[in-house]
Amino acid sequence: MDFEDDAFVLSARAHGEAGAIVELLTAGRGRYVAHVAGGASRRMRPFLQPGARVIARYRARVSEQLGSASVEPVGEGPAALFDEPLALAGLSAAASVAAGALPEREPHPGAFFAFEALAGALADLDIWPAVYVRFEAGLLQELGFGLDLSKCAATGSTDDLVYVSPRTGRAVSRAAGEPYAERLLKLPPFLLASQGGLGPGDIAAGLDLTGHFLEQFVFAVFNRPLPPARVWLIDRLREAGRL
Repeated sequence: MDFEDDAFVLSARAHGEAGAIVELLTAGRGRYVAHVAGGASRRMRPFLQPGARVIARYRARVSEQLGSASVEPVGEGPAALFDEPLALAGLSAAASVAAGALPEREPHPGAFFAFEALAGALADLDIWPAVYVRFEAGLLQELGFGLDLSKCAATGSTDDLVYVSPRTGRAVSRAAGEPYAERLLKLPPFLLASQGGLGPGDIAAGLDLTGHFLEQFVFAVFNRPLPPARVWLIDRLREAGRL
């Protein structure tokens, strides 16, 4: 079984004297794990950081076995964000969430392109936290747990949608949800339209929203908490006054 594909590195850990076990999010084939010879070397380590863009060439004698891969870096990758610790935290969190949520060897091109959009936005701190929330919402959509924000679940109205049901993921209007506001999740306007502006607390509300559904419907299936890298990102955003 051989293929070549665009990919993002999700994780890498040393294996043996100089090799590494690398998780890749490929464009056309989903999440793949492979052995990269020399992956733990000083020369290769910079290319195998979470979020690095590569061309991966994968080979396995049979589809069920752990295959091997060679990787060719594309662009600067995380090195371009060396002076942007918040952006690096965002990239690491996205890689950890994708690695933990996506099943292995199952095509999810939407997840790849959502990751690509986030990676392209990380240079702009005013924008990328919202893109990160959209990345997680897109990941939920890819996995079959997409939010339904088209109309109010109670009335069918498309106006003044400000809440989301934590049980169904459907939007709820202000009027219908006000009596139950304490039990509902807040819906930030930027998730309703790309032109929606960012107000105080919107990023925090977005992270609470996507985090709830990732935790309840994706990670709980594997009896795992949300990745520590995501918790770290929220802490860093809060310290920077971005939540």
